[in-house]
Amino acid sequence: MDSTQLAELLFPNVTKTPEDVEALYPKRNLPEGAKVTRFAPSPTGFVHFGGLFPATVGERLAHQSGGVFYLRIEDTDAKREVEGAAEGLIRTLARYGIHFDEGASLAEDGTIASKGDYGPYRQSERVDIYHVYAKQLVKEGKAYPCFTTAEELEKMQSVDKKSEIKAKEWTEEAMAEQMAEMRRLREITLDEVKEHLAAGDPFVLRMLADGDPEKKIRFTDLIKGNLELPENDKDEVLLKSDGVPTYHFAHAIDDHLMGTTHVIRGEEWLPSLPRHIMLFRYLGFKLPKYMHIAQIMRLDENGNKKKLSKRDMGANMDDYFKLGYCADCVCEYVMTLLNSNYEEWHTANAAKPYTEFPFNIKKMSTSGCLFDFNKLNDVSKNVISRMTAEEVYAKYMEWASIFEPEFAGLLSADPAKAKAIFSIGRGGKKPRKDFTTWQDVKPYMDLFYNETFHQVDAIPEQYAKEDVKAFLSAYLANCEEFADNNAWFEYVKTVAEKSGYCPDVKLYKQSPEGYKGHVGDVSTFVRLAVAGKLNSPDLFEIIRIIGGEEAKCRIQNFIDN
Repeated sequence: MDSTQLAELLFPNVTKTPEDVEALYPKRNLPEGAKVTRFAPSPTGFVHFGGLFPATVGERLAHQSGGVFYLRIEDTDAKREVEGAAEGLIRTLARYGIHFDEGASLAEDGTIASKGDYGPYRQSERVDIYHVYAKQLVKEGKAYPCFTTAEELEKMQSVDKKSEIKAKEWTEEAMAEQMAEMRRLREITLDEVKEHLAAGDPFVLRMLADGDPEKKIRFTDLIKGNLELPENDKDEVLLKSDGVPTYHFAHAIDDHLMGTTHVIRGEEWLPSLPRHIMLFRYLGFKLPKYMHIAQIMRLDENGNKKKLSKRDMGANMDDYFKLGYCADCVCEYVMTLLNSNYEEWHTANAAKPYTEFPFNIKKMSTSGCLFDFNKLNDVSKNVISRMTAEEVYAKYMEWASIFEPEFAGLLSADPAKAKAIFSIGRGGKKPRKDFTTWQDVKPYMDLFYNETFHQVDAIPEQYAKEDVKAFLSAYLANCEEFADNNAWFEYVKTVAEKSGYCPDVKLYKQSPEGYKGHVGDVSTFVRLAVAGKLNSPDLFEIIRIIGGEEAKCRIQNFIDN
């Protein structure tokens, strides 16, 4: 068959050549060793936690090397596309520190725009480019059409393909039958092509595979190491019947034209690697370096490892914001999973942000990383404890303005007071770790505001109520404003001793029979009355922030009720 004539029959309107397209995408001018990476999701739903992995790796590799990190939207499967998903994923990724140098971006009106010289960055807008290379492959005898008549198309549409595939036992005989059919389709003649085109029959374009599955391809993956994979002998579909490319075809052309040096993706793509290697060879492109990341695993109720599916808690990145997890905490947790030496580095560089960590491909796990909420919570507590009061206030208010607007209103009415509360126990070598998520803030802080203060705990059974009332009444008798915590606590000890309580815990332990209790007990009485709970931040700090008069009022109300 005359391949050139076939190419003209199939693509009569394609006048550009690959050389014409290449001229529009010149080689990037970057420093030696700079990496060009991309995140290329399909807009079919939310950003999966597993998707944050390749995005983080791509961002770190590019920006640590002075390279480029870009976003490409792979939206060639219109049936699976979810409206607004592309816009949502850009917002979600930005929340978790994934910022792109170029690519698909959000315009001021919230729609998708392109930023950079190597676009368009949505594959649905690049179909004409793919057709140029498709025509060239046909011309070189590396691709051929497979037509479907109107009758065959009607029959296909009436069949439940899922049931048919499920019912079919994939035996060696069935595979041989498929290969025979593929060889038959390869032998289409020019006259047959003309007849189909005249009848308006649709066609898919297939790659004419030249591989032998009995032979192996030797390949080095930057994470998995040296691999041996069977050569590809499957005639992969390049263009679907609507002229839209498959992922396999489109990504090879885009990665070449956009100058991608490193492709980071999940290990589930490893079986497709031989056909991708063949595609790059057919197209005459240099193969980028590949990194196949291990799957994210979780433990099921029986303690067995399972893949973190999209239905599992923790899979949807938008859930973390709703649950109140600070984005910085999630990002740092991801780093602990990606590089085995991250925690060691962080211990030695506690004041530095995770973005200064020297990310290393060689430190990535070749087996599945285990997702663990307990570990995430530990990381979260540590990260928030190291923030300044101003940082905590700003980040909490961003979340609370959406999920706890009334309480956020109380805090915003007096930011200085709110920051003073957040400052309690903050700083130093052993800062308080009160918050795991922003949901913990209101239960911690509500005691500081009259509008939300309420009695949480009752007097423990070991204390007689009359003794509690008597001490608190004595406490109120001469209570005044105190200069500092030491002065206030000396007053508490004085009142305790006059009320029959030992002012020193060690002394009490030596001879408890002579006292009603010790200074720790009476401090609990004051705490219950002022804070409404047995566990609270520093008691003197509470009194200082709410004011001495308000503290007295609460104590009197506690006595009365």
